Amino acid sequence: MRILLLSQFFDPEPVPKGLAFAKALVAAGHQVQVLTGFPNYPGGKVYAGHDVSLHRQEHIDGVDIHRVALYPSHDRSALRRIANYASFAMSAACLGPLVVDKPDVVFVYHPPLTISLPAATLKLLLGVPFVYEVQDLWPDTLRATKMIDQPQALDVIGRWAQQVYRVADEIIVISPGFRDRLVERGVSPDKIEVLPNWCEEGRVVMQPRDPSLMDHFGLSGRFNVMFAGTMGFAQGLDAVLDAAKISQQKTPHVQYVFVGGGVDKARLEARSSELGLENVKFLPRQPIENMGRILPLADALLVHLRDDPLFAITIPSKTQAYLYAGIPVIVAMRGDAPALVEAAHAGVVCPPEDPTALAEAVADLATRSTKELSKMGQAGRAYYDAELSMKVGVQRYLDIFHRVTGTT
Repeated sequence: MRILLLSQFFDPEPVPKGLAFAKALVAAGHQVQVLTGFPNYPGGKVYAGHDVSLHRQEHIDGVDIHRVALYPSHDRSALRRIANYASFAMSAACLGPLVVDKPDVVFVYHPPLTISLPAATLKLLLGVPFVYEVQDLWPDTLRATKMIDQPQALDVIGRWAQQVYRVADEIIVISPGFRDRLVERGVSPDKIEVLPNWCEEGRVVMQPRDPSLMDHFGLSGRFNVMFAGTMGFAQGLDAVLDAAKISQQKTPHVQYVFVGGGVDKARLEARSSELGLENVKFLPRQPIENMGRILPLADALLVHLRDDPLFAITIPSKTQAYLYAGIPVIVAMRGDAPALVEAAHAGVVCPPEDPTALAEAVADLATRSTKELSKMGQAGRAYYDAELSMKVGVQRYLDIFHRVTGTT
């Protein structure tokens, strides 16, 4: 098959369906093109070595990558975020049909919803089907993160999304809850497949714990609970700081470690200082290639999102990365993500935004033996390999592509 991956985000940006996915499709014997933008996520600045231009073509490991112009931005400004999304959508819709070779099928990575404009344009002009993957439900995510809070605007976006679901030839969602929500909104269940994300296995190579790195970051001699990833409004990390305050009194050998960046990080650091938390550390955002050395420094890995109905049907991609790391997981959420970790027997769960419950869950793990913790981590990795790995997932994607195109 000739497969086109349409995504505003692509390597070197962190994205679940990036270059590794494209290369796996090539390895399976297919021709792969990518239509994407110039990398600027999550910092909002164009990556070194990339300059925005109307169009640039790259060829990496058998994958043809077409980058088209966009306005780089990723901050709290709704107007600048809209400019970022809209500029790419317009560039991809106008230039995409001119620069890509006609594919047999288009795989469309959402968010943002504006990606549907070039998807529909390619379908109309080139006559090719598209498979639409929903990583974030819109307008639900916009409402939950307060990026947009005007009811009329959210209603328009919701109607737009419904039209996209109608036009798409197949829809892929990342959790059972997403499927149920779309069915409630009138989408045929026969059109929806549930395919959870895998982690970026090719870029995250797990390493043995490095004692010198533990010393360097001040982690030695502590039970380290690590949150790795974006620190924004959706993550609700004030509750984690409040849990750290409880732990500081009740389990003083426990330490909370935040790794990453995000629009809320500076405020969280300031609040940690105000609370006098000596058991909290903030480490800089790390290149994804470094995470194979960073994650093993943790004794437990934390997933936390705000207590919002949307997040009960969301499985944050870090969940799969944590299972892949083979380290016990604490999931402070409701719904699909804790269900996944419980199915894997890979950790403990507690309600979101509940500092007392989180501190108790941390204390539970902190009092377990090394053997128990190791067994829990190994169970998570075994579940990942059997159910969530890229090898398993790529074949399921190919089955969908063949079904949509009527090929074998």
